[in-house]
Amino acid sequence: MLWAVVAVLVLTVGGTLAWTQIGVMAAEEGPLAEAQDNPKITIDDAPEGIVLTPADGDSGTGLVFVPGAKVDPWAYVAILQGTAEAGTTVVITRPWLNLAFFDPRRLDAFTSAAPEIDDWSVGGHSLGGVRACQLAEGAESLVLFASYCSTDLSDTDLDVLSLAGSEDGLSTPAKVAHARYLLPASAELVEIPGASHASFGDYGPQSGDGTPTISGVEMHETVTELLVAFLQD
Repeated sequence: MLWAVVAVLVLTVGGTLAWTQIGVMAAEEGPLAEAQDNPKITIDDAPEGIVLTPADGDSGTGLVFVPGAKVDPWAYVAILQGTAEAGTTVVITRPWLNLAFFDPRRLDAFTSAAPEIDDWSVGGHSLGGVRACQLAEGAESLVLFASYCSTDLSDTDLDVLSLAGSEDGLSTPAKVAHARYLLPASAELVEIPGASHASFGDYGPQSGDGTPTISGVEMHETVTELLVAFLQD
């Protein structure tokens, strides 16, 4: 009996580990290459994560960003480069086993990439946003990309920006609105016309998602404008 239980546990753990490594959505080469060639930012593949900083070194704020489930962290470099250009250091985390829920690290495990910065925000896409809500206690503000909280932050004074896509087939606008009560009353919710779930990164189409009608370039510009205004307000 004991060996049967051990065998089941081994198979379960082994199957889970294998599942986390299968179907990881890779970063699209074109947008990533353009971001890597951007002379206005510096990209560092650091132990804490992928760190984007203004090339002139003039950064007064920071953003820790948690990727969506089984999405390559490099898929968020292009959409977040404009935020770094504008003076915010961005640390894109590498969740353990490609799933944010398996990553128990605290916020300071990522902010240590730029210890000179005191003003840190936390954000994430999809499941990464759910994890960001759990890390928000130690942050100045919270940013959600096609996501919503399972943690009740309604009684906090946290500044929140929640971005949704009108064509999102996964974190639909209705789901985002349904979880609105978990956010502070002052939270700003913005629906981006034409954006799908995968529009918030550059990793290609995603199963179950809607069809975007907004271009990648326009999406990047829209997110940058909203995010920069929020973080530097």
